[in-house]
Amino acid sequence: MKKSLTLFCVLILAVFSAGAQLPERSQANLSKYKKICREYIGRDVKGMYREAGGSLAFPFLTPGSEQYADILWDWDSWLSDIALQQILRDRGSRKDLSEALPYEQGCVLNSLNYGGMDGWIPYWIERNQPSREEMLSRIDPWRTNMHKPTLAQHAAFIVRNMDGDAEWLREDFYKLQAFEDKYLNFHRHKATGLLYWEDDKAIGVDNDPSTFYRPAESSGSIFLNALMYRELLAMEYLASCLKLDDIAADFAAKAEGLKAAVQEHCWDPRDKFYYSVDLNLLPVEKPDVAGSEPGTFFYHTGQPRNYDCLIQRFDVWSGFMALWAGIATPEQAESIVKLHYRDTSSFNCAAGVRSLSPLEKMYNVRASGNPSSWQGPVWINVNWLVFRGLVRYGYTEDARELAEKTVLLLGRDLERFGALHEYYLPDNGEPVLNKGFQNWNYLVINMIDWLEGRPVVTGF
Repeated sequence: MKKSLTLFCVLILAVFSAGAQLPERSQANLSKYKKICREYIGRDVKGMYREAGGSLAFPFLTPGSEQYADILWDWDSWLSDIALQQILRDRGSRKDLSEALPYEQGCVLNSLNYGGMDGWIPYWIERNQPSREEMLSRIDPWRTNMHKPTLAQHAAFIVRNMDGDAEWLREDFYKLQAFEDKYLNFHRHKATGLLYWEDDKAIGVDNDPSTFYRPAESSGSIFLNALMYRELLAMEYLASCLKLDDIAADFAAKAEGLKAAVQEHCWDPRDKFYYSVDLNLLPVEKPDVAGSEPGTFFYHTGQPRNYDCLIQRFDVWSGFMALWAGIATPEQAESIVKLHYRDTSSFNCAAGVRSLSPLEKMYNVRASGNPSSWQGPVWINVNWLVFRGLVRYGYTEDARELAEKTVLLLGRDLERFGALHEYYLPDNGEPVLNKGFQNWNYLVINMIDWLEGRPVVTGF
């Protein structure tokens, strides 16, 4: 009896262990899970479409799942659209592409509808959202975060797919310029030229230790600055499409200036990685001698601080954004890939890329929805952004590995649960939260097409 009980326990453990492991990266498994991903996502993609109504004057795209069911989110709608275009080009007709266009444009136009000369745009819009004026009466728009710098990138992505036709943007283009200028004029550290988050609310990567519970205006986030670099290039493109050549040249120059600032301040030659920086330093000021006794000693006057920020050496996934954005030099990219991407004790894991290295004391993969957990779990948008960076710099085999891991992760999730989730455990790929999450998870189709040598939609 005792022997039988022991054997039973061993069998149960074996079954549990088998269920808690990602499938082997074999061609048979890849073919199986590619098919599952294609079939499910192809059927379900239009579940992201939402009609106009209430505060949302235009149709739009939503991330899906109950938690996000009927809200326009900033970078979510941008990445969802990149996935949507891939899916429709694979499976859809000209009619499907034409039908999708108002929902794509609506993501941008709804946001611009809440814009103004001051540049402030909210990071999400609900159907019962108060008016812009009412929202601004409740907050200080100069001291709070706003829409992430992905709005021009989303617009440029749509315009490029329309063969450069940006006329649908012309009347509201001044709002888009005001939005970018607000970041550059009022959310930027003068000494370094880097942008900072006003606080840790709605930053997209919620509890990133570089920003989470940090003092206001102290986080020169590599994530934020990489997004902004591409945003400025998108503004150059849009202005060129509208024949606003002087404005295009101005945004091109601003992009180069920001790129130089990121390279100077965020690259760590010791660790050979890009990090966020701490801007929370006391100012260097002349001694206040008024009323002091003659011969008073003043500290630090012999050699005051001559640096403008301090690198935050937290191994956060967003260091790879320098590859996605094209900020890293080829030599830097080589070090980032060899020393950081390939390190299985740090970022590289069975399910893709950990959002935070487990070598950090802050590492934590438990379920959390407010804030969402970015202290270790695997997110599919992270996998895709890192994948795009690897492709950009020619690390094809590393990109292939990451794409295949993502296919197996999501295919297995669909096979077991009939839906996708918001994020996953790094080592066994178990889903953590929010069944039914669509959004940027659908970027797996872009990865599948790349793996199969098909034309790939990449974003702007």
